Amino acid sequence: MTEQKRSAIAAAVILVGFGLLAYFLPTIMVALGDLSVVAAGAFAVLFVLAFFAIFWLRARVQKRNSPRQ
Repeated sequence: MTEQKRSAIAAAVILVGFGLLAYFLPTIMVALGDLSVVAAGAFAVLFVLAFFAIFWLRARVQKRNSPRQ
């Protein structure tokens, strides 16, 4: 399997995973909001930050593992 294909599959898996979490995000936030409004807001912020952090970390790993020219 080519590196490009593996990268596309990894990105698709990450997007599907975050998509499922985003689908249930309102339910999770309502449940957390019953406990603490701050916790619900923090969870939403962490969700968005985690989405970008996953791709940022993946790019760093790919850059480190790529052969230098």
